[in-house]
Amino acid sequence: MGMGCGFFSNSSPYHSRVSGLGRGSRHSLDRWEVIEVNGDEIEIKCCGKSVQCLSKDAEASPCGVDDMTRLAYLHEPGVLQNLRSRYDMNEIYTYVGSILIAVNPFRRLPHLYDKHMMEQYKGAALGDLNPHPFAVADAAYRLMMRDRVSQAILVSGESGAGKTESTKMLMRYLAYMEEEQKLKAELWNSKFLSRILFLKHLVMPRLSEIIIQDPRMFHYLNQSNCFELDDVDDSKEYLDTRRAMDIVGISPDEQDAIFRVVAAILHLGNVEFSEGEETDSSVLKDEKSQFHLKTAAELFMCDEKALEDSLCKRVIVTRGESIVKNLNPEAAVLSRDALAKIVYSRLFDWLVLVNKINCSIGQDPHSKFLIGVLDIYGFESFKTNSFEQFCINLTNEKLQQHFNQHVFKMEQEEYTKEEIDWSYIEFIDNQDILDLIEKKPGGIIALLDETCMLPRSTHETFAQKLYQTFKDHPRFSKPKFSQSGFTIHHYAGDVTYQTELFLDKNKDYVVNEHQALLNASECHFVSSLFPLLSEDSSKSSKFSSIGLRFKQQLQTLLETLSATEPHYVRCVKPNNLLKPAIFENSNVIQQLRCGGVLEAIRISCAGYPTRRTFDEFVDRFGVLAPEIIKESSDEVITSKRILEKVDLRGYQVSFVSITQTSMHFI
Repeated sequence: MGMGCGFFSNSSPYHSRVSGLGRGSRHSLDRWEVIEVNGDEIEIKCCGKSVQCLSKDAEASPCGVDDMTRLAYLHEPGVLQNLRSRYDMNEIYTYVGSILIAVNPFRRLPHLYDKHMMEQYKGAALGDLNPHPFAVADAAYRLMMRDRVSQAILVSGESGAGKTESTKMLMRYLAYMEEEQKLKAELWNSKFLSRILFLKHLVMPRLSEIIIQDPRMFHYLNQSNCFELDDVDDSKEYLDTRRAMDIVGISPDEQDAIFRVVAAILHLGNVEFSEGEETDSSVLKDEKSQFHLKTAAELFMCDEKALEDSLCKRVIVTRGESIVKNLNPEAAVLSRDALAKIVYSRLFDWLVLVNKINCSIGQDPHSKFLIGVLDIYGFESFKTNSFEQFCINLTNEKLQQHFNQHVFKMEQEEYTKEEIDWSYIEFIDNQDILDLIEKKPGGIIALLDETCMLPRSTHETFAQKLYQTFKDHPRFSKPKFSQSGFTIHHYAGDVTYQTELFLDKNKDYVVNEHQALLNASECHFVSSLFPLLSEDSSKSSKFSSIGLRFKQQLQTLLETLSATEPHYVRCVKPNNLLKPAIFENSNVIQQLRCGGVLEAIRISCAGYPTRRTFDEFVDRFGVLAPEIIKESSDEVITSKRILEKVDLRGYQVSFVSITQTSMHFI
C-alpha cells in the first residue's frame, strides 16, 4: 500500500465524514476521507487530493478497544484512531497492556470518580473493568499486600495533560483503601514541583527528601496573569488550600505569613529596571516598579531602600576593603529573579521537608513496604530551551530507560510463561545519551561544572568546549546558525539548547545581600527562612553545582524505583487550546512518542503483538477451512490444522493462545 496502513470498520456507516488515518509524507499522519464503498473496497481521498482504493477491515471497531494490545493493527495510526474514537465518546482512559493512557477531557466528569466508582474497582483485576486510575491504584495496593513488594506509580505528561488530576485520583483511591481521612486529595493539590510521594503501608504517607526538580529551576514569570478556566472556582480552591493547611497543622499566623511571602514574590516579578546615570548602573524603571518594590518590601517586612540596593548593587570584599559595584539592568533582573527563586525554595523546604507536612502525616521510617507516586513533567522542547529543559529532559531520558527495560522485561516474561521463543527480540537502549550528559569525567554536566569553576568563563567558552569534546558524538550536534547553542538527539526528538544562562543557573549560592536583607526582616517567619550563616560560609564563594546535585538525586530516585514494581500512567493533552472535544492528531502522536508509548508498541511488535485464544482464532479464521471445523471439535487441533492449511509463517502456538508476528510496523 503506497501510503501505509489504513483501517476502516465493516460496521461503520460510511459517508464522506467518516475518515481514517494513514502514514503520509515525512512521517506525518494524514486524514483520509471515505468517498464511496464498493463491496469489499473503499474509495478514499487523502488530504483532499489523491484518491485510492483500500480493502475494508472487518475487525476494526468504530468504538475502539479499551486495551490497544488487542488492536488488529498495532501501529501508530491504529493507536491514534483508537484513542480518538474513545475520546469522542468521553472514554478518556485506555490501556496499552498494563500502561494507562489518560487523555485530558478538559471538562468535569464527576461520575467517574465518586465513592461508588471506587467501590467497583476495589479488588477487581486489572482489565476486568474499564480502564481507570482507580484500577492502577488498586493493582498497586493489592500487589503490595499480596506479594509484600514495594510499588511505584509513575505519572507523566506535558503541562496541561492532567498529571495533577490523575495523581489526585490515585491518592484519593489509596486514601480510600487506607481509610485515613488526612489523605484527602486536596492535600496534594500542589504544583510546587515534580515530586515523589511515599505511601507507607498501614501508616500515613511521607513526602520524601528526594527532590528531582529544584524549585529554583522554575521561572515564576512563566505563570503570570490571571486566567479563567471552566468549572474552576478560585475562591473554592483557596478555601480548600487553607483547609488542607489546617489539616497538616499549619497555624493561622503561619498561613498568613506564607501568603505574604508568595504575594511578595509576585510583586517582585513586576519590578523593572532601566539604565542609571552612572555607567553600568540601574534604577527602578518607573512609578509602577517603585510601587511593586515598596509593596514587596512591606510584605517581606524589610527596609525598602535595602531591598532596592540588594537588587541593583553588589558588595565585593577584597583584603578587608568593601567595594560597591553597580549592576546594569540585565544583571538587576537576574538578581531580582535569584531573590524570588531562593525565597520560594526556602518556603518549599519549610512546608514539605523541614517539619510541617512530613511531621503531620506521621511517617514510619521502619516501614518495609511503600507505594510511591511519581508525578513529573514530560519531555520538553520549546523555541527556547535552557538549563531547566536540559534537566527535565535528562530526567525523562533516565525514566525512559527504566520504562523500556520494564516493558521489555514484561514482554519477555509473558513469552516465557506461554513457552514462546523470544530470543531474537532486540531492545534499543538510550545509554549513549545518558553517557553524553552525565558521564564523569567528560559529560556535559561535568564540563559545565568545570567551566563554572574557571574565572572569567562565559557561556561561549562552555559552548566551544562542548563543540570540541563532542564533535564526533552521534547524539550531539552544533546548530548551523548558532554560535553558542547545542543540539542533543534525544529519544523523543532533537532539542536545541541555548547556553546563555547555563552557567548562572548551575551555580547554587545565596547572594549575601539577599541573605542579610531577609535575615533582618521584622517578620519572624521570613527571617527564620534565612538564618545567620557562619563567618566562613558567608565569606565563602565556593562553587556548588545544581546540575551535579540534580544528577545525584536522580540516581537516588532511580535506585528507589528499581526496588519497586512499577505502574505507568501516561497523560495526554489532546489540544493546545485546553478546550473539550478537540483532538489534534499531530499533537497527540508526538506526546505518545515522548511518553514511550509507541516504543512499548515497537517492542511488542518486534515479537508477537497479535494474540488470540484458540476459540477466538477458530471463530475468526474458521471460514478459511470449514471442512476442518466439521471434522474436529477440539479448538486447539482445529487451530493448528487451519494454520497448516494456509501455510502461515511467523506464528507460534502456546498452551493458551496463538501468537503472530507483526507483518510490518508503521
